[in-house]
Amino acid sequence: MRRNMKKWLLFFLIAVVALLLFIDQEDDLFIVATDEQEEVEEVFREDATLHEKIDTILDDEKLDGAVTGVSIRDANTGDVLYSADGDIRLRPASNMKLLTGVAALETLGADYQFSTDVLTDGEQKGDVLAGNLYVRGKGDPTLLKTDLDQFAKDLKDQGIHEIDGNVIADDSWYDDIRLSQDLNWSDQPFHTGAQVSALTLSPDEDYDAGTVIVEVVPTAQMGEQAEVSITPKTDYVTIVNNTEMVAETQEKDITIEREHGSNNIIVEGEIPLNGVETKAWSSVWEPTGYVLDVFKNRLEENSIDITADSEFKMARTPEDATLLTAKNSMTLEELLIPFMKLSNNGHGETLTKEMGKVVHDEGSWDKGLDVIEEAVAELGMDDNTIMVRDGSGMSHKNLIPANELSQLLYTIQDKSWFPKFKDSLPVAGESERLVGGTLRYRMTEDPTKGKVAAKTGDLNGVSALSGYVTAADGEELIFSIMINNYIGPSVKEIEDAIATVLIGHEFDE
Repeated sequence: MRRNMKKWLLFFLIAVVALLLFIDQEDDLFIVATDEQEEVEEVFREDATLHEKIDTILDDEKLDGAVTGVSIRDANTGDVLYSADGDIRLRPASNMKLLTGVAALETLGADYQFSTDVLTDGEQKGDVLAGNLYVRGKGDPTLLKTDLDQFAKDLKDQGIHEIDGNVIADDSWYDDIRLSQDLNWSDQPFHTGAQVSALTLSPDEDYDAGTVIVEVVPTAQMGEQAEVSITPKTDYVTIVNNTEMVAETQEKDITIEREHGSNNIIVEGEIPLNGVETKAWSSVWEPTGYVLDVFKNRLEENSIDITADSEFKMARTPEDATLLTAKNSMTLEELLIPFMKLSNNGHGETLTKEMGKVVHDEGSWDKGLDVIEEAVAELGMDDNTIMVRDGSGMSHKNLIPANELSQLLYTIQDKSWFPKFKDSLPVAGESERLVGGTLRYRMTEDPTKGKVAAKTGDLNGVSALSGYVTAADGEELIFSIMINNYIGPSVKEIEDAIATVLIGHEFDE
């Protein structure tokens, strides 16, 4: 069995073996093979230690000027098997979601659900609702247009055919601060920097709340504009179509970006005849109003009339309002799948505010971040050596040492919710989108395929990978790799090489 695993590792590291030669005594830790593309791969001596192997991988010119923290633990004992700058505070990028997810499971519980309610402060008179209609959000990032459609149908089923009052959106479950404190302006037009509201809407089942999908499709005549559509249909955003159809031989060059501070989405550039469509997720400015507009459309579509003098606005729901219909979200353990697998930033920030609301009765980032810090401290992290600034990892001011992150991943294994947490992590090389997630195109061959369950992280100058791996001899391992301040080519191959070494290494009994 061990010989077979060594062969797998050999074939993984060498694409085409042209020549094997031992290098001089000073560098005889590994054997070098060169292939036809003159790429250099390294196959380690059988007796090389784990430290020697990882040290050699980290001795890469891509890391010149960078800071790399690596921590490897025995998953059964928690013992540190390897550490390189493991106590240095580094930016985790989306590895921050590990802390948010753990804190949410520990604080809210795996079965926790968000809710959205429809209420009235009036009364029904025949088929007329005489009074205001409220749609009140409590943070659900999975609310879809179909849910709003169901609300309208529920009202219709109750015999309501007309609303003689205002239609009001209530997002007061959270505060009115829409963006985390360190989010870059350049991220705000896109789904990665969408605004957070207690009442929000997702355009599809990726659940990128507070966004619309913009699609650009070629038309048939040169010089014409391309066709641009949005999902869901709404008048809340305005498409500014500055596209042009060009000859089939020309390259497609389309950009889609919302203007800061408005809901004008600028679509511009060229698309060739018979070209492929472009699809992008654009954030909206003030998502509460977005929900209100789509809800209005669903009421009208279901033949519920709204009197001419009715207003569409935002306000709090009276405490004595009557519940007409409601919707609960999927459970937290189910939400973890798109959150972790697809690295959904909005979910991280929503969960942060939700924890603040549940624990401190304040749906704010400040209170939610306090809950995260308290939760991970109780689970073994040293809160004196971490800095937490958001729930998604978009902040460049988050600071976490690799040893602290691997400690957290060790401690939580005794929790009842741990299997669900581990299942939510991306799995190396698994092509199914909601299994492999952000690792589905990495480590796609034996021996790593399906053997690495880990959270990725990626910001400008930052790359991270932390999670769990099973070595060839059955040893269960925990690892955290964080690379900061690199410039130039991707360093993900270095992370993957370390994971590969962990799988192939034979640990002492």
